[in-house]
Formats: sequence, C-alpha cells, structure tokens
Amino acid sequence: MTTLFRCAAGLLLLASLAACGKDAEITCDDVQTYQLAVAGKRVEVPAELDPLDPLKEVPLPAASPRAERPAGSPCIDRPPKVSLGG
Repeated sequence: MTTLFRCAAGLLLLASLAACGKDAEITCDDVQTYQLAVAGKRVEVPAELDPLDPLKEVPLPAASPRAERPAGSPCIDRPPKVSLGG
C-alpha cells in the first residue's frame, strides 16, 4: 500500500511540474497545410448520366487582398492571450 501511495504521489508531482512549463510562442511563419491547397479539376459527368445542376454548385469567392503579416506575429486563428492586471 505504501508503494502505491508513493507512486501516485510521484506521478502527481511530475504532472504538476509538467504543467508549470513555459508556454512556447506560436507564430504563423510556417506554411500550414491548408495554405498549400489548390483548386481541383471539375467533375466530368459521363454521357449516360444526367448533367450536374450548376445552381447547386458552391462557388468560392476570391479572398480579399490584405497586407502581408509581419514576421513573428502571432496566428490570427488562435485566441488572444488574456492577462489579469499588471
């Protein structure tokens, strides 16, 4: 029983120390997977099937132009950091 208690206490200590680690700063300098996406080719319907309905197609609008983000700036798809006081 004492050994089990010591193991549990040790694991609790290690878990609490791991939680105290320093946050790594996440930046958007690395290219993300979604940024490598390219438009695929349109679906070709065989002659023996009904043609696709163009009204059910979902057009994707072009992205609005924006200025390049500065190097080292935090990602905008992450929530902002919140600090209390200070």
